[in-house]
Amino acid sequence: MHFTLDETDLHILDLLQEDARLTNKEIAAKLGKSVTSIFERIKRLECEGYIKGYVAILDRKRMGKHVTAFANITLKEHGHDIFLLFESKVNAFPEVMECYKINGPYDYLLKVMVADLEEYELFITNKLSRLDAVSRINSLFVIAEPKHETALSLSTGQIIKTTKPGKKDEDKG
Repeated sequence: MHFTLDETDLHILDLLQEDARLTNKEIAAKLGKSVTSIFERIKRLECEGYIKGYVAILDRKRMGKHVTAFANITLKEHGHDIFLLFESKVNAFPEVMECYKINGPYDYLLKVMVADLEEYELFITNKLSRLDAVSRINSLFVIAEPKHETALSLSTGQIIKTTKPGKKDEDKG
């Protein structure tokens, strides 16, 4: 059963995106709600798939990943089975952080993180270019990262509707 998110749900999601270590008690105190209702709402948000998981965001440079590259991939052929096989192979590479099937002159965009250019060259040479489906690889390297967000903006209301439109939020101010 799907439900419509209300303002409290959106506030809970915002708080958890800011700090996933908040306890139900801390969230309840911030929102002026009972701990039980917050617990039930979070469980419902998890069950409905709004919350996919909880992670620690690591500093990539401190973890030795100094190079971020975007690899544009063109496949030799197109077809459902070819796409699935390519995706399964790429998803197994630990260097690939994100994989997007895209439109335009390329078929896929991969976000790759490695220690240095030598490791990137080894990744391209020994892994990515050895996939049968790959026709061409075009690499772009990140030289600066002026913005990197992990939290979705929930204040726009573009996708999510509230159940109580026009109700003033007493917690803002």
